[in-house]
Amino acid sequence: METKDEVDLCFPQLFNSSCKKPASPHSELVLLHIVLSSISVLTVVLNLLVIISVSHFRRLHTPTNILLLSLAISDFLVGLLSMPGEILNTTCWFLGDLACTLYNYVSYVITSASVGDMVLISVDRYVAICDPMHYSSRVTEKRVKLCVCLCWLCSVFYTSLISKDDFTQLGKNKTCYGECDVSVSYTAGVTDVILTFIVPITVIVVLYMRVFVVAVSQAHAMRSHIAAVTVQVSLTLTKKSELKAARTLGVLVVVFLICFCPYYCVALAGNDSVSSSYMTFVLYLLYFNSCLNPLIYALFYPWFRKAIKLIVTLQILQPGSSEANIM
Repeated sequence: METKDEVDLCFPQLFNSSCKKPASPHSELVLLHIVLSSISVLTVVLNLLVIISVSHFRRLHTPTNILLLSLAISDFLVGLLSMPGEILNTTCWFLGDLACTLYNYVSYVITSASVGDMVLISVDRYVAICDPMHYSSRVTEKRVKLCVCLCWLCSVFYTSLISKDDFTQLGKNKTCYGECDVSVSYTAGVTDVILTFIVPITVIVVLYMRVFVVAVSQAHAMRSHIAAVTVQVSLTLTKKSELKAARTLGVLVVVFLICFCPYYCVALAGNDSVSSSYMTFVLYLLYFNSCLNPLIYALFYPWFRKAIKLIVTLQILQPGSSEANIM
């Protein structure tokens, strides 16, 4: 017969080196897995709708939407890979050391790319609001696509540098079998937080503060002076659309900061300074941001709601559907 101690081990056959299973009741773990799995599926579906929308409809092939497409791809990968991996890791990790290292590597790449996308979105809004006369010439589709590719390549390269030892020494950080954890030195952790959080967040906040100041001054100017010529009216309408986009993307950035800040604050303070349950919470909050982003699009972008309707009803399969005007 199995003893109680053996039942509570991830690998009962490795009594002296196996991790213990979580002490939470089985019903609580089942409920947690159901909730997290539902969020994971919802994240995948919603971001897949964003990816199909921006990719399929030609009217949506704008520099700003290309940045949203890149963000949607990273959010899609969070729901497809990072969340399921974390769900598996809530109990015992049975997939081996190589799968654990790959999971942590991919999660770092996705997170770094998401932060990079947010910086690019902030730069895009800064140029659109603060230098609207030169926006179309400076921010082109080709340049934005190049920036997005560089963002992902830099994320892969940077993560490869900080993870190279993990691939050459598989499982070096684990204390027992059934554990999948990443452990870095305090110096490396602080450097990572500075490069992947403090510097990008500082850039984002500074740019959006400038955007906010200019947007407010432009809004006052538009209310105070009614344009008398067609050119002035056209310019005013352009500014209104850009201001609306800035507000929407501003909400996106604020939600991003709310979801990401707790995780990086814990990382900066050191994982040992907080309980494991709180560390799990801030990690889930970070991942939950990937589910919130497409909900923000649905709330603020009419074109996304129209695109969802055309996708769900399979009208995108009709000839010429890519030319539909959904703006």
